[in-house]
Amino acid sequence: MKKSMLYTRTGDNGSTSLVGGKRVRKNDTRIEAYGTADELNSTVGLLYSSTEISPELRSTLLFIQNKLFNIGAYLATDNTENSITECLGLGHEAISRLEHEIDTLDNEIPPMTNFVLPGGSRLSAIAHVCRTVCRRFERRLITLSDETYVDPNVIRFINRLSDFLFVFARFNNINQQIDEIFWDKDC
Repeated sequence: MKKSMLYTRTGDNGSTSLVGGKRVRKNDTRIEAYGTADELNSTVGLLYSSTEISPELRSTLLFIQNKLFNIGAYLATDNTENSITECLGLGHEAISRLEHEIDTLDNEIPPMTNFVLPGGSRLSAIAHVCRTVCRRFERRLITLSDETYVDPNVIRFINRLSDFLFVFARFNNINQQIDEIFWDKDC
């Protein structure tokens, strides 16, 4: 069997294909959105690679990665000329699961009394990087939704995901008995 070519040269002029074959510029809003979904998925993969994570949290991170891949595929499909309006597997159940995971972790940590700076343990620092990429992805989604229809569940899921990543970072610092770093406005 012949190995597939990794390079096609079709993008050398600054364009790329959406699912379905439509060509767009590589800096198109849709490309920016699903490119950021891919970046977020990669940073979550870095988080997943840690050996310090419980099997339950690893399962949650794998769930998140699969949902991000669904979102990327959804965004890579031009919906202006077809009827694809819903992102596969991203209904109420997926959002509820993420909310449940947030509540579970949040119930195990003390309430916040100050703004928390990113950092602490290596794992928490990675989670904060994931969170900031997630927030950027959310901004890209909103920009895209100003131009074309985006399934509202995609935006809801990503909004919840940034909350999950924040509480995940706090949980890991506290679980590893590493002091959280609080913002000192007078520093």
